Amino acid sequence: MGVVSHVRRSVRMTAGQQRVWDTHWPQLGRKLEEMPSGQVDLAEWFGRTAPTVLEIGSGMGDATAQLALADPDVDHLAAEVYPAGLGQLMLWVERYGLDNVRLLHGDALDLLRDHLAPESLAGVRIYFPDPWPKKRHHKRRLITAPFVSLVASRLQPGGTLHLATDWANYADQMLAVCTAEPSLANQYADWAPRPEWRPITKFESRAQADGRVCRDLLFTKSGS
Repeated sequence: MGVVSHVRRSVRMTAGQQRVWDTHWPQLGRKLEEMPSGQVDLAEWFGRTAPTVLEIGSGMGDATAQLALADPDVDHLAAEVYPAGLGQLMLWVERYGLDNVRLLHGDALDLLRDHLAPESLAGVRIYFPDPWPKKRHHKRRLITAPFVSLVASRLQPGGTLHLATDWANYADQMLAVCTAEPSLANQYADWAPRPEWRPITKFESRAQADGRVCRDLLFTKSGS
């Protein structure tokens, strides 16, 4: 499909993160490299049938945990390449007693392409992906036409793609790419008002401190 992901994977876990990894990972997490071929059974993994939202790049998991806590009727699947971030998310899961969070260690592109069925997701969230700010690195950005087409194919009719970034030229690229995807419709004329329910991430706080404007995009999968 022409989708390429660029990730960096070296971060050491703290003792607390390692403890919850050893304790909770067998129930909550899966490593992409160890998953059997074919589509994952989300209902079996979560232990129930519910709308599932995929968050790509969950970072240290604080926003993911807050969203899962606020919306217990939705299942939240967090995909992240950094084990420390997943360990930290499991600490939040343990603290809040969350049972609607599952974790994927590995490249979300492979997950989408190889293990998630078409129209299996109620939503996809990508908050503050790596902007690759240097022009010569723009080709490494995640939000491209092939990627958005792949995401759209995994969304249920009425499902949403929610993007957020603090880099103006990346925001423009996101808007153009998503607008060009025929199965997606922008919920607004261009930028979405910042949803009050979206937690402020450390990246957003840093951007605000640096004077950069954060922009949200909300697109909906067409169909009924």
